[in-house]
Amino acid sequence: MTQHITSVHTQRKTIKATLMAAIVGLSAAEVGAADYQQNPFTLAYDGAIAKNEPGKVNIHPVTYTLNGLDISANVYTPANYDPAKKYPAVVVAHPNGGVKEQVAGLYAQRLAEQGYITVAADAAYQGASGGQPRNVDKPAYRIEDIHGMADFLTQYAGVDQQRLGLLGLCGGGGYSLAAAQTDKRFQSVATLSMFNSGRVRRNGYVDSQLDTIQERLQQASNARAQQAAGGEAVYSGDANLTDEQIAKLPFALYRQGYEYYWKTHAHPNSTFKYTTSSLLDLMRFDATNQIELIQQPLLMIAGTEADSLYMTEDAFAKATGTQDKELFKIEGATHIETYWVPKYVDAAMDKLTAFYAKTL
Repeated sequence: MTQHITSVHTQRKTIKATLMAAIVGLSAAEVGAADYQQNPFTLAYDGAIAKNEPGKVNIHPVTYTLNGLDISANVYTPANYDPAKKYPAVVVAHPNGGVKEQVAGLYAQRLAEQGYITVAADAAYQGASGGQPRNVDKPAYRIEDIHGMADFLTQYAGVDQQRLGLLGLCGGGGYSLAAAQTDKRFQSVATLSMFNSGRVRRNGYVDSQLDTIQERLQQASNARAQQAAGGEAVYSGDANLTDEQIAKLPFALYRQGYEYYWKTHAHPNSTFKYTTSSLLDLMRFDATNQIELIQQPLLMIAGTEADSLYMTEDAFAKATGTQDKELFKIEGATHIETYWVPKYVDAAMDKLTAFYAKTL
C-alpha cells in the first residue's frame, strides 16, 4: 500500500512538473532539477550539490551571529579543500526576495568549482536568518549583511584575507556597490544584473512612478506609525498572482521573476514581500550615492535584453573612482535569465573567473 501511495505521489509530482514546465516553456527535467524538495540542502538550482563527497566541491551549512541575530549561510569549499592551505574567497550577496539556495548558491558553487571558498547568506530578517518582524528590507541591514559575510569568511579556515572578492546579484548588486565603497577588505567587486533598490522603490521600475512618490512615502509613514503603536506590520510586494495576471505585468523582469521565484526555482523561504515601513529607508537610498569611493577593480555584468540594464549603465558611468572597470553585456540575456539559463550563466562565469583570477 505504501509503495502504491508513493508511486501515485510521484506520478502526481511528475504531472505537476510537466504542467508547470508547459506554462514556462521548460522541460519537466529542467523544472525537477531545480526542485528544492529533491535536494537535501534544499538548493533550488540546476547542478546543485546533493551530497558532500571527498575530492569534490562541498557545501557547509553554518550559522553565525551578526548584531545579535543568527545568520543562516552556506559555505562552499573547492575540490580537495585543505584548511591548512590558503584560498582566495568571494562573498555572494543574493537578490531582493531571494535566498541563499537559489541563484546566490548557484554562483557560489560555480566559483568554488574555480578554486574559491565562497559564502552565500540569507539577509537578516529574511530567509532562514533571524530577526523580527519578518522581511524587513532596509538598505543599512543589507549592507551590514555583506560586511558580516566578510567578517565570517575572513575567519574561515583556509581563507586568504588578502584575496577577498565580492559578487552582488540583482538587489545584492546594488548593496554590494554600497558596501565596497567603504569596506576595503574587498579587493574587487562584481555585480550581475544590478538592481538599484532605492531608485526603483522611490521612482518606480524604469522610473515609471515619479508622480506617486509622496503618496507612497505617506503610506510608508502610516505603516511605521501602525507598528509603533503596537499594530501588525504592513507588507508591500506580496505576490499571489494568477498566470494571467503575471502575463499582463508590464516588465519582463517582473514576469520572469514570478516564474523564477514562484515556479521553476521556488523556495519556501523566498518571498517578494517586505515591510512597507522599510520604504522610509529604501526611498532615500541610492546605490550610486558616493559610488566614486569605489577604487577597487569593478566588473558589472548585465544582459543586453534586460529592462534593468539602465541601472547598471548609470552606476557604471558614475563609478569614476576606479580606473580598472568594465561593463560586460551578455548578448540576448534578460535580467532573470542570467540567474539560471546555462549559456548565460556560463558567459557570466567565464567573465567572473577571469576577473577574480586577475584581481585576487
